[in-house]
Amino acid sequence: MKQINPNLVKKVIVKRPVCSHKGDYGRLLLLGGTYPYGGAIIMAAMAAVRSGAGLVTVGTDRENISALHSLLPEAMAFSLQDKVLLAEQIEKAKVILLGPGLVDNEGGARLLQQVFERVQHNQIVILDGGALSILARTKIPFPPSQLILTPHQKEWEGLSGIAMDHQNMETTAEALSAFPQNTILVQKGPRTRIWQAGQEEYYQLEVGGPYQATGGMGDTLAGMIAAFAGQFPQVSLYERVAVATHLHSAIAADLAQENYVVLPTMISQVIPTFMKKLGQDSN
Repeated sequence: MKQINPNLVKKVIVKRPVCSHKGDYGRLLLLGGTYPYGGAIIMAAMAAVRSGAGLVTVGTDRENISALHSLLPEAMAFSLQDKVLLAEQIEKAKVILLGPGLVDNEGGARLLQQVFERVQHNQIVILDGGALSILARTKIPFPPSQLILTPHQKEWEGLSGIAMDHQNMETTAEALSAFPQNTILVQKGPRTRIWQAGQEEYYQLEVGGPYQATGGMGDTLAGMIAAFAGQFPQVSLYERVAVATHLHSAIAADLAQENYVVLPTMISQVIPTFMKKLGQDSN
C-alpha cells in the first residue's frame, strides 16, 4: 500500500507557468444529468471548474442549462439531443467525464456507445455513476482511450462480479486484470483505494468519514478527478487521480471540524483555497 503524503501533493499541485493560458489546463467534456438528475452534472462541473480546469463543456438535458449557467457561468453547455455538436465536442475534448446523473436506459447506453466509438487513444475517459451501471449491464467493448473508473462498492460489484462482502485487495487485483492495461480504478468506500491495473500496490486514503455520506459527493469527486487529469502533465495520470481523490476527502475532513455533515458544494467552494494551501505554498 502506498501513502498519499504531502510530498506527493506538492509534486502534483505546482505553480502555474507565467506564460500559460486556459488551453494548457485541459479541455473537459462532461456528459450526464438526464432527468431527474440534473444536479449531479452541475456539481461535477462546479468541482471541475474550481479545481482549475481550463475549459469545461457540459452536455446535458436542455432543461438543465439555465440552472447550470446561473450557478456556473464559466462552463459552456449544450443539449445532448444535438448529436452533431456532441460528436464535435467528443473529438475536441482531452478528458471526457461520462455518467454523473446519467440514467441507465437505452438513451444512456447509446451515449456510452457513441463516446466509446469516437474517442482516440490519446484521450482520457472517466466513467462515473450511471455510465458504470450501463457498462456493467451492456458489456460494450472498452474504448482505446485511457480509462478511469470511479465506482462505489455496489457499482464495483456490478462491474467485477465480486459481492460487496468479498471485495478485498486480492479479489480486486484479480478482477482488474480483465480490464484494459493501465485502467485506473478509484474504489470508493470507507477506505477508498486507488488502483492501476498491472500494478500490485495501490494508494489508500487515510482521511474522510461519514460526514461525507450525502448525495452528490461522488459527482464532486468525479469533477475534481477530471480537472486534475487535464492538468499537471509533469506527473503520471495515476498520481493526478490519487491526489485529486485525497484532496476531496482532506477538504471534507477539514470542514467536518465545524460541520456535522459536509455538502458536496461546500467542498467545491474551497477547492482553490486548499490547492493553494496544500500545493505551491508548501514548496
